[in-house]
Amino acid sequence: MRSSLTESAWLRPFSVLLVCFFSCFVHLGAPEVNLMEARNFVAAREMVQGGSWLIPTMNGALRVAKPPLPTWAVAITEKLTGLTQDPGILRLPAAIMTTLLVFFFWGLVRELIREQPGEAEAPGRTAWLATLVLASSLLVITVGREGHWDIFANSFLVGSLWALARGWFAKKLGWGWFALSGLLLGCSMLSKGPVALYAVLLPFLASFGVLLFYPERGPIRPRRWGLLLALVLGLAVGTAWPIYLAVQHTVAPAALAVARVEVTSWGERHVQPFWEYWNFPVFTGIWTPVALLVLAVPFARPRAGRYIPYRAALAWLLIAFLLLSLVPEKKERYLLPLMPPLAFLIGGMLRHLETVLRNNLRPRPEATLVRVWAGLLAVACCLFPVVLIFMKLPAYGPGSVPFAITLTVFVLLAAAIVRWGFRQYQVPVLMASSITAMALLLALLAPAYPLWTNRRAEPGLRHIAALRRNPALANLPWYTLEELHIKRVWDAGRAAPSWPRTPDSVLVRPLSPIAVLTGSNIAKKLPRAWRDQVRLQVVDSFYLDRQRKDGRWHVTLVTPVSAAE
Repeated sequence: MRSSLTESAWLRPFSVLLVCFFSCFVHLGAPEVNLMEARNFVAAREMVQGGSWLIPTMNGALRVAKPPLPTWAVAITEKLTGLTQDPGILRLPAAIMTTLLVFFFWGLVRELIREQPGEAEAPGRTAWLATLVLASSLLVITVGREGHWDIFANSFLVGSLWALARGWFAKKLGWGWFALSGLLLGCSMLSKGPVALYAVLLPFLASFGVLLFYPERGPIRPRRWGLLLALVLGLAVGTAWPIYLAVQHTVAPAALAVARVEVTSWGERHVQPFWEYWNFPVFTGIWTPVALLVLAVPFARPRAGRYIPYRAALAWLLIAFLLLSLVPEKKERYLLPLMPPLAFLIGGMLRHLETVLRNNLRPRPEATLVRVWAGLLAVACCLFPVVLIFMKLPAYGPGSVPFAITLTVFVLLAAAIVRWGFRQYQVPVLMASSITAMALLLALLAPAYPLWTNRRAEPGLRHIAALRRNPALANLPWYTLEELHIKRVWDAGRAAPSWPRTPDSVLVRPLSPIAVLTGSNIAKKLPRAWRDQVRLQVVDSFYLDRQRKDGRWHVTLVTPVSAAE
């Protein structure tokens, strides 16, 4: 067995943690809060401000469209740090869950490849390489840095598979591992319902649970009670919250209606054709060339198959891909379940490439493909500074310190790739360069993203966040006459629900002063019967977005005449 620095007991976990640090935590607060995050953050804020943790609200209205576990995580973070509008702090639970996903995956791969012929050559190296691939994949980075539900559901489910595999291959009965598997399965359901069960668990069981694909599975009978324990515990935990809602007579009808809408939305919203996901290899980002290579079955199977159970891993990927393609509703982040099996396959191919080229065999297909990979990577490194020039961001343009650092670092990377990767076929250099390039992009250029999105913003516009500094509005309830986008509700720092109405849709006359946010003429909206019984005073205004054309709203104090006197 060869001895090297990369096989030390501490360096591999440290390297994975280092990649996760750059992938998940560096400049975590740079991008502005997106729509899905705003919904989660607003619901968490209202929990902390005294709302129900079991029956969440969003802007004062019932919020049961998604299970509450990710919202609980954000709310607990706010409990520990205090109420904050800092997205970097509120994204910490998602970043931690992404790191857990990476380590759960690492443990799972180690269990699944224990009987592979190539594992004895360098124990644990294949699993380590696959883990580094997953941690630096583009989709894992983009989804894992956003504070919503997908990363929670997928991370808990991969953790459930890891615990299931540990229990399955345990020398004894492994009851504790099966119980942990069930608990994590339930947590996945509490994060996004049965979505991960459909996209991750079902494809995994249909591949690694079939002897044809994975003969190492062995007989089911000795582990049947452990499987039953995991299933029962998972369903008990995962259905606890929906059952709680069902027995709450005040919210059960609304929760049932929301559930129907969520089910039908899979076939009605964001509908895309069946073939929409055929570009899924590009979502590995820097690993795209190897991802395409590993999907060439005649080439990849006899090579990667020495280090990983290729047939089972490919079946896991393709079944998940098919199931996701069958669902009419499609979004890029829904491809996250494909990243673990694809990283698994890439890890096996990387082991093969580095092994045959390290031994100076240099078979023609592998040598040629490695040179192509090195050439593409070197060109990409040279193009990064050029992209900065065309972005025309003053802080990152030629002559700026960030541009000088980016130019120097990526030119040096390109030179290293050409010398050791292109000329000497050193696959470890290409892997390290790929990961380093991704880390540097996040470290150097992530702050440029908000500058790019705001490049056309008109200066000097007053936005809703400024209302928090208006003393006239500090102690008043806020209402709206039209629907206020949830991102603006998040920016406001407090709830601004619709003005209450009677069952026949008549505005409820306020008994004390209120603040009303509206983009229309409020005087024309008031009922004639009590229009003269209140006083109206416009005290502030704000623009809805980055430009004046996006609309302007006014804030009006509505004061009952009796209260004003």
